[in-house]
Amino acid sequence: MKKLRVGVIYGGRSGEHEVSVASAASIMRHLDRHRYDPVPIRIEKSGRWSLADKVPTAISAADVLEHARADGGRLARGREAHLVAYPSEEAMLTIERPGSGDARDGDQQAIVTGLGLDVIFPVLHGPYGEDGSVQGLLELANVPYVGAGVLGSAVGMDKAVMKVLFAARGLPVAPYLVYLRHEWQRDAGAATQVERTLGFPVFVKPANLGSSVGISKAKTPQELADAVTLAFSFDRKVVIEAAVPQAREIECAVLGNDDPEASVAGEIVPSREFYDYEAKYLDEGSKLLIPAPLSPLETENIRRLAIEAFRAVEGAGMSRVDFLVDGTNGKVFLNEVNTIPGFTTISMYPKLWEASGLGYAALIDRLIVLALERHAAKQQLKTSIT
Repeated sequence: MKKLRVGVIYGGRSGEHEVSVASAASIMRHLDRHRYDPVPIRIEKSGRWSLADKVPTAISAADVLEHARADGGRLARGREAHLVAYPSEEAMLTIERPGSGDARDGDQQAIVTGLGLDVIFPVLHGPYGEDGSVQGLLELANVPYVGAGVLGSAVGMDKAVMKVLFAARGLPVAPYLVYLRHEWQRDAGAATQVERTLGFPVFVKPANLGSSVGISKAKTPQELADAVTLAFSFDRKVVIEAAVPQAREIECAVLGNDDPEASVAGEIVPSREFYDYEAKYLDEGSKLLIPAPLSPLETENIRRLAIEAFRAVEGAGMSRVDFLVDGTNGKVFLNEVNTIPGFTTISMYPKLWEASGLGYAALIDRLIVLALERHAAKQQLKTSIT
């Protein structure tokens, strides 16, 4: 059987760059070399694409950060790479420039090579990768790819739009408010409205980011002001949510296209007051309880809601669905859907499927099959009325 050439796109311009590198390192390590020919495609924080000359090896975001500091922040070496934005047998063009390799050295003769790809596995977290932008480019190239399409990716990244779709489907969400930067700056009474409508404490989040980057818990008006300033430094739109009392953080993994399946549920016990970036990736004190200590009825409700949330955002391939459970009365609230969840061996998504009977390598196989199936189905659609 011919080996499939799998392009693994990782890195990216977002604040989740390091998490993406760690996820890609794990995927590259577990791709079966008898079945797949992996191609590491790195996007630097500058936005430059390259065919990496070596496979990423750091297995955690903390390791990636440490390696970057040790390397002085230098860019990874590799041939410049460009995805062809139209259907072609050579989906990727690589450019090798003599000398410095600087794209501005136009007087030097560049060597351009075409590269065919059978399927692409985007392991990009956050804006410019998980938000539909790269998915749109892959659609133009007509290349099969793992995960949600343009719409599902965009909705899954925008927490404000996501909540609107959840509510339209009758799914439970905690009370919240949404502000654009100019609205907050012009409305002198915005902070008062937050306190009157939601009370304290509240969580303040950039609408389009993940991995808890830029998220703060505010208990006072001054903390609210500081939290909003931080969130607006990452996004032009913020979501302010009422804190769920004594919240338990429950997560469930979803896998599939038209007939998605839900994994067992897991619970996160953070090492800090809430599961922020440091608690997720830098501290070692957070605990994952798999399966979550829930009753059979509570577990089935979580799994049902996870599939409903997946469908509400037009998910495909994979998603991790996050919940908050009120510790005082057991009421469940949907928090968000993550269309490209963390994918290291210690990340919740693969661990939930491992606990459900699907190992890491088999999970990768299944996701590639789902990508190929979805792409094949789209090829049956008409693109002309004649």
